[in-house]
Amino acid sequence: MENINISYGENISGNIPDGDPATAWERRRNHYKLVSPLNRRKFKIIVVGTGLAGAGCAAALGELGYNVSSYTFHDSSRRAHSVAAQGGINSARARKVDNDSMYRFVKDTVKGGDFRGREADAFRLAEESVRVIDHMNGIGAPFAREYGGELTTRSFGGVQVSRTYYTRGQTGQQLQVSAHRALQRQVSAGTVSLHTHEEMLDLIVKDGRAVGIVTRNLRTGEISAETAHAVVLATGGYGNVFHKSTLAKNSNCTAAWRAHRRGAYFASPAYIQFHPTALPISSQFQSKTTLMSESLRNDGRIWVPLKAGDDRAANDIPEEERDYYLERKYPAFANLTPRDIASRAAREQIEAGRGVGPLKNSVYLDFRDAKDRLGIKVLDERYGNLFEMYRDATGEDPHEVPMRIAPGAHFAMGGLWTDYDQMSNIPGLFVGGEAGWAYHGANRLGANSLLSACVDGWFTLPYSVPNYLADQLGQAPLSLEDDAVTATVTQVRERVSRLMNIGGKTPTDHFHARLGEILYEGCGVSRNESKLRLAIEQIRQLRDEFYRDLFIPGTQGQFNQELERAGRVEDYLELAELMCVDALDRRESAGAHFREEFQTADGEAQRNDADWCFVSAWESGPEQTHIRHVEPLTFETIQLQTRNYA
Repeated sequence: MENINISYGENISGNIPDGDPATAWERRRNHYKLVSPLNRRKFKIIVVGTGLAGAGCAAALGELGYNVSSYTFHDSSRRAHSVAAQGGINSARARKVDNDSMYRFVKDTVKGGDFRGREADAFRLAEESVRVIDHMNGIGAPFAREYGGELTTRSFGGVQVSRTYYTRGQTGQQLQVSAHRALQRQVSAGTVSLHTHEEMLDLIVKDGRAVGIVTRNLRTGEISAETAHAVVLATGGYGNVFHKSTLAKNSNCTAAWRAHRRGAYFASPAYIQFHPTALPISSQFQSKTTLMSESLRNDGRIWVPLKAGDDRAANDIPEEERDYYLERKYPAFANLTPRDIASRAAREQIEAGRGVGPLKNSVYLDFRDAKDRLGIKVLDERYGNLFEMYRDATGEDPHEVPMRIAPGAHFAMGGLWTDYDQMSNIPGLFVGGEAGWAYHGANRLGANSLLSACVDGWFTLPYSVPNYLADQLGQAPLSLEDDAVTATVTQVRERVSRLMNIGGKTPTDHFHARLGEILYEGCGVSRNESKLRLAIEQIRQLRDEFYRDLFIPGTQGQFNQELERAGRVEDYLELAELMCVDALDRRESAGAHFREEFQTADGEAQRNDADWCFVSAWESGPEQTHIRHVEPLTFETIQLQTRNYA
């Protein structure tokens, strides 16, 4: 590809146990090396991030007796972005008589990801999902219950059964509070040292192994290092590269991207999920979008006017002049089609001139029929806090008028590549939660994000990390005076100084907003070759301008949010190019990666399993070269098939 430096490296292995993927996790666990209780205190582990994956991992390892350092740039682990998840958490417990099963869970997950994730990982997700619900319930998560006390469930997108456990529309918040309490228990016990207001700015690598991190204190500006026997990154996804996303403004890619710059492969960066029930952009000055839980699609019906350009109020449009397009196109799943399909369908309607609202950039989510069927009291019991959020955000009452929703950048299915043990290609660097890639393929099913974070934190990393540590008994963490440590600290300081000294006139957010516009247009809900090539060119030009004209007020030795953001946007400008390169390189459509050149006659994603049934794991080479490594994917239990939700 001219002007885009792509080369191709060797294939890599996911280190999946041979044999039946359904029993792979049990067999792997049974053969992991162990560390005896009396020896665990001799090992130090750094865990970066305190969301569900990070807090769970740190708490579990601390409970086991390891010496854990936990890092967050927040003032409390309670503020981690896991709190923002609303709708629920899946589990293959099959408590309702709706013919759910472990097999159906795996099939839904693998099929929902359009066969671009590991089958064996999906089996682990299903197997451990049973323990996750029992564990989180045991440590205090207040799951909704039936009248008789049994935990209740509801449906989510991409499935035809009821397997989603929830705490009204506050599931992420309540699970995070429970994980926070478990983490604080270990802090009090002295097994976990919690470092707040610390942002990871680099990974320390010695002899090819991850041995520590470099951080900046966000209050004082102090740059320091800590070393350990292993490092776990659980720092969330990179959806904020789009600027206007459903993520909190401080969510970023920096920890993962700095690890990538040190050699960690980055898998499937083009796989970005656009959530179909985000609130539409209403102003150019809007800093982000707001997420409305997918659970609303259980009872809400999505529609647009039949006639393009219809300016009538929603309640004035009669039933026969409404197009319930998801119910029409996908009758089996209807309004609960997977997110990638629902988002593309909404985008098609908007681009065809049937968008609604003042900017004609949204579709309706209507609860009129549900109100007549169930009553307001039941609706409020299920979605009351979500209705309140919508009223606060828009000034409109969803009891009286339909909600307006639109696709918004949301979840990253891509992330740092890891093997079956959740270790990156850099030994000693482990990854958990959305910072990794493995479970979701090219599209994540709703309510699998909280689950995967919990599975990683509580029930995978506490097994796989000790397996790595067992061979290092008797070795001390690297000295802070070691050349590898001092060199990395020096490089971080130089990088911060370089940003501060650009001395331009344009603030950071200006560059971030322009980057978001480029990505929404070039690498958004749909992509094509010409759009992607243009986006890469525009990103490179923007990056050059960033280094010429960035303005950062204040100094680096103090609390300086503009400096924080500048470092994060610098990383986004590099990641954005790789996203577009990955999307350009992958000449097929799969899940959320929809290449307009590769679609079926009826406009659905058209995979190419003969040539592209693999994971792309990218290495950044010298002089802005991109090296693609391949992990082939195989499917033994869930046979490759064309997705069909009709």
